[in-house]
Amino acid sequence: MLTIVLGGGKGTRLYPLTQNRAKPAVPFGGKYRLVDIPLSNSINAGFKNIYVLTQFNTASLHLHIANTYIFDGFTRGFVEILAAEQTFDHEGWYEGTGDAVRKNFMHFRTQSPDHYLILSGDQLYRMDLEEFFRHHLENDNDVTIAATTVTREEAVSLGILTVDKRGRISEFTEKPPLSQNIDHMRIPAALHPKAEHHAAGREYLASMGIYCFKASALEKGLDNHLTDFGKEIIPLMIQDGTAGAYVYSGFWEDIGTIKNFYETNLNLASIHPEFNFYLEHSPIYTRKRDLPASKFNACTLSNTITADGCIITDASISESVVGIRTVIEHGSELKGVICMGADHYESGTQQELNREMDIPNLGIGAGTRIHNAIIDKDARIGAECRIGLDSVPEDGDYGDYHVRDGIVIVPKNGIIRSGTKI
Repeated sequence: MLTIVLGGGKGTRLYPLTQNRAKPAVPFGGKYRLVDIPLSNSINAGFKNIYVLTQFNTASLHLHIANTYIFDGFTRGFVEILAAEQTFDHEGWYEGTGDAVRKNFMHFRTQSPDHYLILSGDQLYRMDLEEFFRHHLENDNDVTIAATTVTREEAVSLGILTVDKRGRISEFTEKPPLSQNIDHMRIPAALHPKAEHHAAGREYLASMGIYCFKASALEKGLDNHLTDFGKEIIPLMIQDGTAGAYVYSGFWEDIGTIKNFYETNLNLASIHPEFNFYLEHSPIYTRKRDLPASKFNACTLSNTITADGCIITDASISESVVGIRTVIEHGSELKGVICMGADHYESGTQQELNREMDIPNLGIGAGTRIHNAIIDKDARIGAECRIGLDSVPEDGDYGDYHVRDGIVIVPKNGIIRSGTKI
């Protein structure tokens, strides 16, 4: 098995979080990156030969993977990035998901794979990929597509599969509008995984963008000029080969917009989060930083998770995610806030320079109140600021900050001066 993680395009819907980093490198859950989810799922299944394909803002992603996924001499495996490159055969960027795979066959073939596992770099789920592969083998499919149940309203933004009671796919319809009749695409009763999902109106199967291919079938399917798996290549393979669905009934979220990125992060801090990080035998891996434990000095916290190395003093924090090395000064209040943390601690000398330059220290200043916001890495929020408490500006870009879906975003390395109101 060779695993290929698709790193996505420019990630424009996650801007400004993707202003200086690839979409898979966006911080998540206090200490992780989005790419850690598919990589960990693959490694936990025993599939340790992994390529990550990307082409935009790759520096931070390169650094994260190089510092995290290091296999020892007793483990056969690798995680490597393949960024878009010019060769004598092709000079352009990746033009789509299928085109990205096609342009890297020369690298993949050196591993002599029998099967390819294609994963997305920006989805949240905990699928047993070993079981997925076993299902693929047992049904002798050319391609197996992981699918989840959705309602008719949700189907308008996804690729919908028509399957028989054995799970064979006969039709693929990309983003059918509500005006289109797709009653014939309802899931056969024998194949529906959960009665409660059926009762909730989740009567259709949507592709999750997770595929398992026979190597020969994938090479044949890409022996053309088609560029996109969902829109072009998968429908062609359904017509010309044997395609089957693997129905997954667990939690799955495609991190595509600021709103669902924000909501999915905050859900991690709820009493019963939909995505479970606390599974001993299938951990989510990330960079080991050897940071000290977080320290709380006379704080009030509820429904909040904090990563390592934080120093928080006399603060009130609720329904929030606090990332590594976050410093929050006395009298601050955070509610519904994602703090992505910092890449380093500031020394006393550096803080003295900050005062001379009239800029805040890294972290959240004294007496600052923040609601419904995302504070990106290495941001500096001054004292006595009010962010998100009053009338928030309309969605747009405002220089020192941005607003998306009513959520205030302070970008990476951003500076908000003391006393600012947003």
